[in-house]
Amino acid sequence: MAEEKAKVLIIGSGPAGYTAALYASRANLRPILFEGDQPGGQLTQTTEIENFPGYPEGVQGPEMMEHFRQQALRFGAEIKSRTIDKVDFSKRPFYCVDDRGDEYYADTVIISTGASAKYLGLPDEDKYKGLGVSACATCDGFFYRKKNVAVVGGGDTACEEALYLSTLAKKVYLIVRRGVLRASDVMQKRVKERENIEILWNCNTLGLYGEDGVEGAHVVEFAGTDKERKFDIEIDGFFVAIGHTPNTSLFKGQIDLDENGYIKVHGIHTSTNVEGVFAAGDCADPHYQQAIVAAGSGCRAAMDAEKFLMEH
Repeated sequence: MAEEKAKVLIIGSGPAGYTAALYASRANLRPILFEGDQPGGQLTQTTEIENFPGYPEGVQGPEMMEHFRQQALRFGAEIKSRTIDKVDFSKRPFYCVDDRGDEYYADTVIISTGASAKYLGLPDEDKYKGLGVSACATCDGFFYRKKNVAVVGGGDTACEEALYLSTLAKKVYLIVRRGVLRASDVMQKRVKERENIEILWNCNTLGLYGEDGVEGAHVVEFAGTDKERKFDIEIDGFFVAIGHTPNTSLFKGQIDLDENGYIKVHGIHTSTNVEGVFAAGDCADPHYQQAIVAAGSGCRAAMDAEKFLMEH
């Protein structure tokens, strides 16, 4: 069992973690970053990324994350392909243990563990992930210009995704499992007034079909009742908009989380309720959840950590 000390320990990779490592390295803080069980985060499961500045022709998600990683390494970040399994933020230096049992004492910690999109749990979602199945209309909507798509969900997120896609796609099906929307009145009104959005009430998705990608969805209306009806819709894209789950269970009881598990940060800063612990990226962002926003917050977290170390 080894023991190490760090001025900055970063838990999680992705745009936020790697950017935090880059900035902390350039400040000569010699950060140690733990990539976790999904190095590079959610973007490593994404194909073409066209909305990140600096890539005018677009870039594959895994390739972009490797660029981030190599830039952090270039300036001296130490990157470990391990996970942190235990933390103790009750006193400084903070105590962390990785999946091999090695112990770390850190003057500051930056949490950038991200969030995971919720899916329906259909086998076809895995089969067609990156081939028509997405959990981010802002990321992938451009690929479905003048095509037919479906959005699953009934809350504000689903309505926002449907409205966004309606500006690009020929037609948008909004698949709602109930007879009402849970979205705000304003969002409901906008969706119902948009001509190319068709709401499929009381419907659930049974599966997807297609040869080289999504070509349609099997849908059931009024499942389990005497009015049950099964039918297919022809679509090229299937967007799941039923929310995200922040990857923060490790920190429950250690720092303040909101009712949905997102880390609470203070105002424009990335500081948590524990002095010296900072949070960046989707694990502290229930609103935007975009790579460019996560990268920016990683920069801020590193700068906040640097200021903290200077003052203490």
